[in-house]
Order: sequence, then C-alpha cells, then structure tokens
Amino acid sequence: MESRLFLLAKKSGENAAKFIINLHPKYFQKDIAEPHIPCLMPEYFEPQIEDISEAALKERIKLKKVKASVDMFDQLLQAGTTVSLETSNSLLDLLCYYGDREPSTDNHFQQSGKSEELEEDTGENDKKSKKADDQFGVTWRAKNNAERIFALIPEKNSYSYCTMIRGMVKHRALVQALNLYAELLNNRLKADVYTFNALIEATALNMNEKSEDKWNNILELLKQMAAQKVKPNLQTFNTILKCLRRFQAFGRLPALQTFREMKAIGIEPSLATYHHVIQLFYHHENPSKGSSRIIYDIMNEITGQKFTPKDPDDDMFFQSAMRVCSFLRDLELAYQVHGLLNTGDNWKFIGPDHRRNFYYSKFFSLLCLMEQIDVTLKWYKDLVPSVFFPRSQTLIDLLQALDVANRLEVIPQIWKDSKEYGHTFRSDLKEEILMLMARDQHPPELQVAFADCAADIKSTYESQDARQTAPDWPANSLNCIAVLFLRAGRTQEAWKMLGLFRKHNKIPGNKLLNEFMDSAKASNSPAQAIEVVKLAGAFSLPICEGLTQRVMADFAISQEQKEALGNLTSLTSDSDSDSDSDISEGI
Repeated sequence: MESRLFLLAKKSGENAAKFIINLHPKYFQKDIAEPHIPCLMPEYFEPQIEDISEAALKERIKLKKVKASVDMFDQLLQAGTTVSLETSNSLLDLLCYYGDREPSTDNHFQQSGKSEELEEDTGENDKKSKKADDQFGVTWRAKNNAERIFALIPEKNSYSYCTMIRGMVKHRALVQALNLYAELLNNRLKADVYTFNALIEATALNMNEKSEDKWNNILELLKQMAAQKVKPNLQTFNTILKCLRRFQAFGRLPALQTFREMKAIGIEPSLATYHHVIQLFYHHENPSKGSSRIIYDIMNEITGQKFTPKDPDDDMFFQSAMRVCSFLRDLELAYQVHGLLNTGDNWKFIGPDHRRNFYYSKFFSLLCLMEQIDVTLKWYKDLVPSVFFPRSQTLIDLLQALDVANRLEVIPQIWKDSKEYGHTFRSDLKEEILMLMARDQHPPELQVAFADCAADIKSTYESQDARQTAPDWPANSLNCIAVLFLRAGRTQEAWKMLGLFRKHNKIPGNKLLNEFMDSAKASNSPAQAIEVVKLAGAFSLPICEGLTQRVMADFAISQEQKEALGNLTSLTSDSDSDSDSDISEGI
C-alpha cells in the first residue's frame, strides 16, 4: 500500500513539475545537460510565428489554439491568400473535435470517462442522456466557426464532409449530421468507415423514432456501406451493439444477429463487444427468460484468451461480468471471470480505481456469501488492502459470513482493519459489529476481547459527539456496549452507560435491564438495583413492575427504599392507564 501511495505521489509530482515548466517556459531556458535532453526542456505552448501565413495557421492548429487558428484563417482570407485544402481540413479537425471551443486545461480523458458512465444508464430514457450531454457542455452551436469555415472552402472533398459529420455527432448535432451526409451523397462523394460509425450512433440517438425504425435505418446505413465498398471494422459492430443497448428488449435479437455477422466476416470481438452484449441481456439485473445463459456462453468462448486493447470500452468488461456473477449468485462463474482477468496481461483491463473497487467488492461479497470461511479469509488477506480498499458494506458482508460460520472471534480484527480503511464513523458497520458481539454469551477470554472492542467503538461515538452539534447515539449501540461491559466484568463502565440512556433519551432494552439487575444481585447492591428500576420508570417501560418485584424478592431493602419503589410503580401504572385512555378516546 505504501509503495502504491509513493508511486502515485511521485507521478503527481512529475506532472506538477511538468505543468509549471510548460506554463512558464521562459524561466526554464537554461540547458545545462550534456548531451542535450529534449524531454527535460519546456514545450512551447504559445505560437512562435507572428506573421500572417499558412505556416502560422498550421502552427496554431498544432498547438490546439482554436480562437487563434480561426483568427489567422480569417486574416489570410482578408489578405487574399488562398488556404490549401489540406490545412483547411486540419482546421476543421480542430474545430470539430473541440466543438469550436478552446480545449480544457484539465485532462481530456475525463470527459470520455464520464460519458461512458452515462452509458451505463442509457436504457433509462433518451431525455436523461440528452440532459447529461448538455451538462458536460458538448452541444453543437448553430452557425459556429466550423460551419462557417466549411461553407468557405471552395472545393470540399470527402474528408471535409466526414470531419464535419463526425464532429456534429460527437457534439450531438444529430439532425445536422444526417442532413450533411445526404449532401455528401448528392455530391457523389463517399464516407469512410469512421463516419459511418458516427452515423450509426446518430441514428440510434434520434429521439423522434421508435426502436424498430432506428434499427431499420441502421440496416440501411450498412447497405450503403456495402454499396460504397466500405468495409466495417470492429468499432462498427461495437457501435451497433452499444446503440442496441438503448433499445432494451427489442435490441436483443439484433444484437445476436450482429454478433454472428461480425464473426462470419472474420472480425474478432474485443472485450468491449462482450461488455455490450452483457449489458444488453442483463440490463439492470433483470434478464429476460433464457438470457441468463449468455454469460456462460461468453465465458466458455473466451476463457484462457489473452486480449489486447482494441476499443475504448474494453476496460468495462470485467466490471459488467462480475456484476452478473453477483446477481446470479454463481461463485464458480465468478472464479472463471477472475481466472480470465489473471490470464496474460488481461489484468490491465480492470480499469481505473473505481471500477477495480466495484469488481473486487462484488467478487468478495460473493465469496462471503457462498465460499467456506477459511477460504474467504484467505482471499481477504490477499486482496485487502493491497488490491482494493473495502467499502463498509463489504466488511458487513464479511461479518455476516463470520456469523454463519461461527467465527466471531475474528470480529475485533475486522474492527481494527475497518478503522485503517477509514470506516471509523460508519454507524451501520459499528452497529453490525456490536450486535454480533452482544447477541450471545461467549467464553470469558472472548468476552474480554469483545469488551475492549466495544470500548474502542464507544470512543468513536464520544469523539463524534465533540464534532457534532446534535450528536445521536443509536439505542442498539448503547444497549450492546453496556451488555458487553457487563459480561466482561467491567461493571463500573457498564453502570456509567446508564447515564447515557438518559442523556441521549434512548430507551434501554428489557434484556439489558435484566442483565443490570443480575449484576446488582451478584454484587448485592440494592442501590444499583433501584437505579435500574428508576431508569425503567423514567421511560415508563412495562418491565418496570417486574423489576420492582425482583428487587423486593432478591434484596434486603429499607422502608424508605420500599416507598420509593412503590412511588415508581404507581407513576408507571398511571402513565400506562393514561396511554390506554388516550387510545380509547382516539378509537
């Protein structure tokens, strides 16, 4: 773990240094290295050619200066200089890729990552997808510089049209893209395979058509590809499968047809291909009848294969496959998926941190549910924290597995680990730990370890009190901590817990009150027994009368104490009768 943090910090420092050098290159001009080391010198991100020329335009395009490139292009036209078609197309490339906006200074791969996350919910409805697209600022503005410059190019070629079409689809100007494709055909030009891939996406994203009509339009595009002798590539079929996910149930049969077609023409599927098929047939963990066999067919086909990167979505496969294993509760299938991950360099397709954590969380939760506890604990030791950091729910799954296997002695170690993993203040995890430790009686040595663990958890609630203006102790946690203190012989700490019930206005359980009464009897302390009755009386608990009778029978008490107990019993009875009358009036 420390080595990973060190490497991340080292890389972050390198990136920060690079950023500062490139941001202020004038301060880093001194070259003391012999021989010269180009990679240590600052890169120039500002134009060096100041005159108005096509070379200056090319330089600005290369530096991705959108506004400066457009301004230089306009100045060249105003000066009567003809810009070559090649340079004009390069400018269109720049404008269409960035949507006629200056590129962000952030990492550009972040946008594509967010877009893929959006694709996970494509089946919800097209409106959500459109709203998400607008949110990331990728909409195509009407009459922008790309359209203006495209119109100014005197002799447009196929490359000019294809660039514009792909840019329009990328930035969701779907209708304009389809119209421009019709114009391309009217001019007897041909589109390339990448443009057809974009047009397929544009067709699927059209909100004004039904799924069946969209599929027919996609088939028509494929016929036009054949007519223009454009061979489909892997991305063509992956795009079709990705788009079919939007069609939900309707898209399943076309997806199988597409998959068979790509294999028939000799195109080898990538991991992204299988990912899209899985997402289509196991959409929102609601597979159709008979579709649950798809994942088994896929795994039988690809087990033992070594994959190479072919599609940007390749790193989504293992996440989606393990999600289905978890849904089907099939541990053997999960082992098969994990075996494929560890074949050759397939581990590189696990994806970024959040996907890796998702994969291993699903895998480990399935182990907790279905594997023998010794094997599960071995996996826990091997995976945590060297491979992934567990979420609190993952640790709860492990606790439940320990409970089923009657291995509760491991709980204190799990609590110690959970603190290291940043789950100190997760109430659901703490309540689960306390409940399991306090539910049954255990040998004295284990009760001592449980009490130490309970004291540590109690300290986290107390530190939480200091941080919050309105702290809240769960009643179950108070009950469990007090019980664990009593069973371990830490009676003084246990009796102090009674004050917390009053302080936080939490009702003690009957089991806890009886255990406190047993403790008072063991120490022959009628004063403590009366305190228990007082606590029950303060909350008007029905058990108050039974506790009073126990005090009368088990302790030698004074007349004054008897009168105090009688008053408590009468007050509780009056409170119960008032409640009954209120209920009767309500009826």
